[in-house]
Amino acid sequence: MSGTDRTAEDEARTFAASPPARGQGFAVTWWGRAWLKALEDAALDGAQLRKGRTRAREGAVGAVSVRPGRITAVVRDRDGSAHRSDVLLRRLTDEEWDRFVAMAADRAAHVAALLDRDMPPHLVEDAASAGVELLPGMGDLEPECDCGAWDHCAHSAALCYQLARLLDQDPFVLLLLRGRNEHRLLDALQRRVAPTAAADGESAASGVPADRGTGAGVDAVTAFAARDAVPPLPAPPLVPAEPGQPPSLDTESAPPAGVDAGALEFLASAAAARALRMLSDALRPDHGQQPFEEELTVRQDCVRLAATAPTPSTSAAHLPLPLPVSLPEEPTAGRLAGGSGRPARELDAAVRAWRYGGAEGLAVLDGEWAPDPADVIRAQAALDTAWEDGDRPALRRSGPGSGSGSDSGVRSGSGPGSGPGSGPGSDSDSDSGSGSVRWRVTGSSVELRYGADGRWWPYREERGRWSPVGPGDHDPSVALTVAIAAAAPDTPE
Repeated sequence: MSGTDRTAEDEARTFAASPPARGQGFAVTWWGRAWLKALEDAALDGAQLRKGRTRAREGAVGAVSVRPGRITAVVRDRDGSAHRSDVLLRRLTDEEWDRFVAMAADRAAHVAALLDRDMPPHLVEDAASAGVELLPGMGDLEPECDCGAWDHCAHSAALCYQLARLLDQDPFVLLLLRGRNEHRLLDALQRRVAPTAAADGESAASGVPADRGTGAGVDAVTAFAARDAVPPLPAPPLVPAEPGQPPSLDTESAPPAGVDAGALEFLASAAAARALRMLSDALRPDHGQQPFEEELTVRQDCVRLAATAPTPSTSAAHLPLPLPVSLPEEPTAGRLAGGSGRPARELDAAVRAWRYGGAEGLAVLDGEWAPDPADVIRAQAALDTAWEDGDRPALRRSGPGSGSGSDSGVRSGSGPGSGPGSGPGSDSDSDSGSGSVRWRVTGSSVELRYGADGRWWPYREERGRWSPVGPGDHDPSVALTVAIAAAAPDTPE
């Protein structure tokens, strides 16, 4: 059905009843306040308006029906009685609507705003200059109520105040009340603007300047006046305390062949957790200074997904030590382990590394960085200056090929990770990387690993395998303190 064929009944809109509005301003937007000012300036009986405002604040106005020329609602009294109340406002004539559309089409700011479903406040003044009054004036609001009042009563006044709340939500309600819904108005505006835009295009193609008197151009005064057309940004949303729960797929119907319902539920939970983290990061004051997330490989992304359980929204820098690890249930965990290219029993260490340091923490676990001699020298210098004389623990380079000698000092070097004979236990199965810079505290089960970003990562041996126990730190003494604390016998698991 075209816009011109729509009847008033087709254009009617119904709005649900609003809750009480105690303790706050009744209208919060420019349009809501402008409606109230017009209502109160034209009122003959201020006492009835005050009663109506009280009824509306108490939530006594039921669902409101808005259609061209009329608003209707049932309003309750405090004794429980209900009254149907109507307020009539003159519909604009077709000639007035033509003038309104012509005025809006002649101003680029109005065209852009209206097509973007926005009604700038100065639209009222510009419409008035074209002889079209949008807001009601003296005597324009005509009440009808079954309570028998001849003029505005508390019921019709409450309905008028309730309309201010509707205008807060959608100022196009005022245009509907004046006779045109949003679709009819925008259809007319687009029909009016399209020929002008086409003429501009033909003029540009021919090299002939367009006639600026047709409304195709915008003079400086109009452009400057449109500076307030853009509404202020809304307040940032409140960050929920935890991710939302996805819908359960455990239904009476079996999933289609090839569909893993458990994996889908897990992915939905992981997506919710990541969305919460991204929202939290976006609302941080220093968000603009944060680096972009690097693109992950499939192996890294499988570890990231596994790391979403059970503490997806916890920052790795504030996790307790040692980090509790809880992986998804089988078979999802097995599929993630396979995608990460590691046995399922090693996925827990990879999850810890990801939670403590993301892709960089995982790279340190896997030994993906092959240091050059300059990196080793920098690491040695950091160890030499991190402790005061006499306080430095006995450290030695771990891994095969580290050389022999006394363990009382600090030895530097690089190698493929620890192996048989390099210290307590053997991690030759889990340390598959070909390059790293590592030092182990003599006679203990803790180790420091030096990463490509210059941070030191604390590790401890657990059941013959090395696992991260904390985030990286640029100070090796801090990282070693974390590692020793995690390896203490009384550290909770």
